Amino acid sequence: MTATHDSQITIRLATDDDAAALRRLAQLDAARLPEGELLVAEAAGEIRAALRISDSAYVSDPFYASRELVGLLDVRAKRMRRERYTRLDRARTRLSLWSGLYRRAGEARPLL
Repeated sequence: MTATHDSQITIRLATDDDAAALRRLAQLDAARLPEGELLVAEAAGEIRAALRISDSAYVSDPFYASRELVGLLDVRAKRMRRERYTRLDRARTRLSLWSGLYRRAGEARPLL
């Protein structure tokens, strides 16, 4: 990890008070904000990345070196999933995500 500046990093659960900052982050990333329980990574007092605990979908600040922050969030989310959900629950989540992707792929039109 190459650091261009020193700042304290905080990883915590998102709260209702973070809604405006999370919407801004999603706009910066040009992505939809993941719904559900989120972990956020703060650096220098600003939310720089957010990750959904259930499946690791994330948004991050493209103007900040946030790849490492997303990695830290993912490690924490995996630990939380192991503590909260049984192996069967985690398999069901993956299966529902995969089946949704499979359905969307089947609905896509060929580019001919």
